[in-house]
Amino acid sequence: MTDAPTTTDLTAPRDGFVPVIDRIQPVLAWCEAASTEPYEPVAVDAERASSYRYSPRAYLVQLRTEAAGTLLIDPLAFTMPSTLLDLLASREWVLHAADQDLPSLAELGMKPGSLFDTELAARLLGMERVGLGAVVEDTLGLRLAKEHSAADWSKRPLPPGWLTYAALDVEVLVEVRDVLEQRLRDAGKEDWARQEFEYERTRELGPPRSASWRGMHGLGSLRSARQLAAAREMWLRRDEIARSEDLSPHRVIKDRDIVAAAKEATRGREAFERALPAKLRGKDIWWKAARSGIELPASHLPERSERSYPPPHKLWAKKYPEVWERYQVVRTAIGERAEDLELPAENLVQPSLLRHWVWEHESVPEETVLEEELVALGARPWQAHQAAPVIHRALTEQSEQSPAPEPAED
Repeated sequence: MTDAPTTTDLTAPRDGFVPVIDRIQPVLAWCEAASTEPYEPVAVDAERASSYRYSPRAYLVQLRTEAAGTLLIDPLAFTMPSTLLDLLASREWVLHAADQDLPSLAELGMKPGSLFDTELAARLLGMERVGLGAVVEDTLGLRLAKEHSAADWSKRPLPPGWLTYAALDVEVLVEVRDVLEQRLRDAGKEDWARQEFEYERTRELGPPRSASWRGMHGLGSLRSARQLAAAREMWLRRDEIARSEDLSPHRVIKDRDIVAAAKEATRGREAFERALPAKLRGKDIWWKAARSGIELPASHLPERSERSYPPPHKLWAKKYPEVWERYQVVRTAIGERAEDLELPAENLVQPSLLRHWVWEHESVPEETVLEEELVALGARPWQAHQAAPVIHRALTEQSEQSPAPEPAED
């Protein structure tokens, strides 16, 4: 019987407490030390305050190389020096869930020369848990404390315990990278990972769903256009307040409260007020916003759902049954192939991309053409190469099994 692997708690940086830097000179000294090993990867992380602030900006930046140690930068204190930006632009960055941090780091002028995303690597390897703590524990047998992950990082001064947590987030990232890279190589997935990392590094990020009023949780429970209009105007008023005061929108008024009040707005102010939390009742701003929505002319009311291309797939079963049937066949085939490759289906082909392709094709193109079409829609070459034969085979079999149409009567 094999003993279970032991896990050790990582509670403090190995080089001791790391202070936050709010002056340029220590940053330049770190760059000089890091330059002694010009090909060494840089572990990178950023802390935001999304639950507290409207701005997605980074309020702390963590960097680490073995040659220079760990650097914690207060990005509010100064503009990032070109010496640091040039060094980072020449290095491979190691991040966990890079898509979360890259936009806020780019705002500071920080862009990677190349990228290794430990979360994405874990997904490609089919690991069951892909959070940073779980990946560190799986690869190195170390347990990270995560008690400050949702802290208000815009606070100043930052407490020492938070700085220890922040330093630990980059303490072993490069070591994790080395283990995952070897596993990717052993699994024959190293090239797949490199394609994914480069896509992540270079892609342009669109606005998040939360940037639109239609991204509100619970909006689907509103049944009339005037209820939707009330919710939209309340959302716009909330966004205006949140932006001007740099507050997370949910600290102004929560989605569920907007939706609950909008649902009652057409019944009058008294019903509207009862639907709001006690602390928000009697404040004219919310009733005025809702009323401006419900009093709009019919031609200015929002539609029940956004016009999109292709139409929402939830409608396909009822309105487009043939498309829905093709989609089910293709989705099942992709799921089975992903299981064979030991990775999540969404990492083999993004669901929205798959739906887009299915919507546009009634017939099955040649396999090579299909592969080219997937790439044109945004699939990486490795994804298209793996998915095209599966999709082609599944739809060809479906076509062969479908009953031939009956001949027309004279």
